[in-house]
Amino acid sequence: MAPSRKMNRRRFLETTASASLALTIVPRHVMGGPGFVAPSDKLTIGYIGCGTQGLREMTGLLADPAVQIVAVCDPNQFTTDYVDWSPDGVRNDIRTALQDPQWGEKMNGIPGGRDIGQELVQKYYAKSKDSGNFKGCSSYADFRELLEKEQGIDVIKIMTPDHLHAAIAIASLKKGKHVVTHKPIANRMNEAKLLIETTLNTGLGTHLLAWSKRPDYDTIKNWIKDGFIGDLKEIHNWSNRPVWPQWQSNPAETPPVPPGFNWALWLGPVPDRPYHPNYTHAVFRGWYDFGGGSIADMGHYSLFPLFLTLGINTPAISAEACATTTCTLNNHVAVGVNNEVAFPLSCIIRFQFPAQSELPDFDLIWYDGGMKPFVPDELRSVGKTLAPEGMMFVGDKGKIVAGFRGENPVLLPESKMTYLKKEESEDKETLSNNIWIEAFKNKKQSPGSFIHAASVTETILLGAVALQAGKKVEYDSAAMKITNLPEANKFLTREYRGGWEL
Repeated sequence: MAPSRKMNRRRFLETTASASLALTIVPRHVMGGPGFVAPSDKLTIGYIGCGTQGLREMTGLLADPAVQIVAVCDPNQFTTDYVDWSPDGVRNDIRTALQDPQWGEKMNGIPGGRDIGQELVQKYYAKSKDSGNFKGCSSYADFRELLEKEQGIDVIKIMTPDHLHAAIAIASLKKGKHVVTHKPIANRMNEAKLLIETTLNTGLGTHLLAWSKRPDYDTIKNWIKDGFIGDLKEIHNWSNRPVWPQWQSNPAETPPVPPGFNWALWLGPVPDRPYHPNYTHAVFRGWYDFGGGSIADMGHYSLFPLFLTLGINTPAISAEACATTTCTLNNHVAVGVNNEVAFPLSCIIRFQFPAQSELPDFDLIWYDGGMKPFVPDELRSVGKTLAPEGMMFVGDKGKIVAGFRGENPVLLPESKMTYLKKEESEDKETLSNNIWIEAFKNKKQSPGSFIHAASVTETILLGAVALQAGKKVEYDSAAMKITNLPEANKFLTREYRGGWEL
């Protein structure tokens, strides 16, 4: 007998359900198109710091389909008195991101604050919604509230002034969040050490945005290894920073706190003091309490990748500094200004390093504020000079001169260059953008991890100690101690405002 062609109701439902399921299980990239990332696969980000640099970097991060910003935070709600390198740079970046050439046309000044950050996030994501609306980004004044309420966040990105970096990063790691931050990881030695220890203990991913992979450093390493300059004796690195007003004393005026600005939250761990605009926005970098000076601002970009390439895994064991002095007139009499609160207008810092795995002991000399080495005889003899920013490696048999981050290195005397074959390489400079995203998604430390930044961080922070001490300081990293000048140990930490102790 032939099998019956009749189908009961249960078999019909089972068959149609199976067929329906087979039709709906398709690859995500087919449903979403090229580059589609399912919402469940995205890293969710809490974005802390919505000033000029924070907003500028936010526009690039919003375009990355692998992440989604779900919360913003800043103690400043909204103002247009921010400091930047051009009057319309941030505004134009936002206009480009939103494809809205009229955005902010009624704002006078340079905008910033958490309201701007939230607006940027929601308007950007709204572009991909059929409704044209998106309300999925929370806003906070206090990062601690964000960490308590936003349980589903994967990553915290820190774009605040330097003095808040460690406090936010440590709190975030303890809440189980990966952390990416602008340089430095801290502006006090004890905070940097504690942050690195917390990174190790939690096993979470961290990334310092000053990281980059620079093939020119590999070239320089090979030239040193091949003996073109003999034994390395000195590394010189100079910057034209600061490019912000640099005050020499705390302001005496006490203007009112601007509306919408939580001054206490901005101070964070720093003890109470009256508000003044000379402390905030981009000019914070010049103060010992709030910033790290020019070396922290720019030295991370040049020195962090250099330390990694050359294998400089031990921080400087000493530092000594000389700096500009200033005077004022008191009843027509010139008197010196005793500056104990801010980095100098310019300085030179000499760091001494012990032998590394592939290097003999050497000195690193940092210059800023227009200071730089004297022009080497090899360049002077052919009518050349040094650029406003650069790097130089001095050995006992020659020199290498390069750009600030090691770009386009040249052997001195330049006649040595004729003995070198042109290196054919497909390698290109690799910046930190999105390197951390892949690392965090794969539950790995990024190449720019705080763990890898230990030696450069301690070295840079030791420079600030030498400037404040006014004398050569000898440093024991393992003990976190200035061994020759006990009174300088106070510069390794800070006095903490109540409730902000780490």
